Amino acid sequence: MEQMNKKKTVAFVTLGCKVNQYETNAMIQQFKNHGYEILEHNQKADIYVINTCTVTNMSDRKSRQMIRRMKEQNKDAIIVACGCYVQVAKKEIENIEEIDLAVGNNEKSNIVEMVENYKEKTAVQDVMQQKEFVDLGEVTYTSKTRAVIKIQDGCDRFCSYCIIPYARGRVRSRKPEKIIEEVQDIAKEGIKEIVITGIHIASYGKDFKEEYKLIDLLEKLNEIKGIERIRLGSLEPLLITEEFVNRLKKLEKICNHFHLSLQSGCDETLKRMNRRYTTSGFKEIVKLLRENFEEVMLTTDIIVGFPQETEEEFKTTYEFLKEIKFYKMHVFKYSPRKGTKAAVMKGQINGNIKEERSQKLIELSNKNEEEYNKKYIGKTVEVLWEEEKNGYYQGHTKNYIQVHCKKESDMKDEEIENKIIKAKCKEIRKDYIVVDI
Repeated sequence: MEQMNKKKTVAFVTLGCKVNQYETNAMIQQFKNHGYEILEHNQKADIYVINTCTVTNMSDRKSRQMIRRMKEQNKDAIIVACGCYVQVAKKEIENIEEIDLAVGNNEKSNIVEMVENYKEKTAVQDVMQQKEFVDLGEVTYTSKTRAVIKIQDGCDRFCSYCIIPYARGRVRSRKPEKIIEEVQDIAKEGIKEIVITGIHIASYGKDFKEEYKLIDLLEKLNEIKGIERIRLGSLEPLLITEEFVNRLKKLEKICNHFHLSLQSGCDETLKRMNRRYTTSGFKEIVKLLRENFEEVMLTTDIIVGFPQETEEEFKTTYEFLKEIKFYKMHVFKYSPRKGTKAAVMKGQINGNIKEERSQKLIELSNKNEEEYNKKYIGKTVEVLWEEEKNGYYQGHTKNYIQVHCKKESDMKDEEIENKIIKAKCKEIRKDYIVVDI
């Protein structure tokens, strides 16, 4: 009888971006609504859902490793693979014997039904045929302080190195009323910060019949009581126009942190990448942001070792990045993705050269971060405190500097966590600032 009454259990592994994190949270809620118990992925569960990533070859490898590791953990479990790797590597997925059920990106809204009706591995649907945004319903918020909000899916840019348009399909925007409703619910939960995410959020609204842009949505979200910070995910640089900035700077909840996806600081390389801006145009965008947002923090993504990238082109990129002085740079070694134009370009770069160039940019990034953080010593900053870990409270400033504060004996978690409290910057560590409250 005890066995008959036992709840079925499910555990999740999430790889990749914030969109995947959001979608995992939505799938968790679906299973909860159907009476399943949610376990950690290192526990023995009846079902494991691996939400995969395919942005690099390493992502593919990690996806396969996690699939196999979960099967080793419980050989009798149902292994469900979903996400971007599943979407673009259908033949490979068919040959991975550990996978019991493959679920495409536009099928995640039916995942519980698919699991419960599971008999054999099913064919993944073509995401390119999906014309409208698929709403995944309720979402489980795993953080008490910050919630990720998915506002759109898909990308129409087709950069020459990127497989994501084939994994996610064309641009589909979520209806603004649905987003507003979700954020209102988040505010009722007491969560103070939202992060706006999607595959290409700059394209938000382009598929609507009536004109409605990202800035229109942000103005509505800024009005919602209880939400104190609105943070933007990765942005297409061309979104940043004078009109956009003039409207955005009036929104007091917008965080003065912008992640601009640059990829290269050399015009010739950008052209081969099919990026649609130039370095001179990018400089103007940076100038616009720095003139209009106090203490603005800029971060970026850079790809090194793109096909045909000469030493001269890399030096051009390096000097450009020195001039711009990003707070932090996420540096990626170019990884050929089967099915993209760049994968068949002549002039593929040797791995040792990629590694050498990568290290140079990482060193520059670390130097920039240290220099920025030094300027804050002795200053007072406002911090949203997130959690206590290893005897320190951890949080972030509005412009996304990570800070730690030593927990003293008279400090109570409920008086600190999920509160915005001023703190004085005392000393810098490797990638954060130590503060006093």
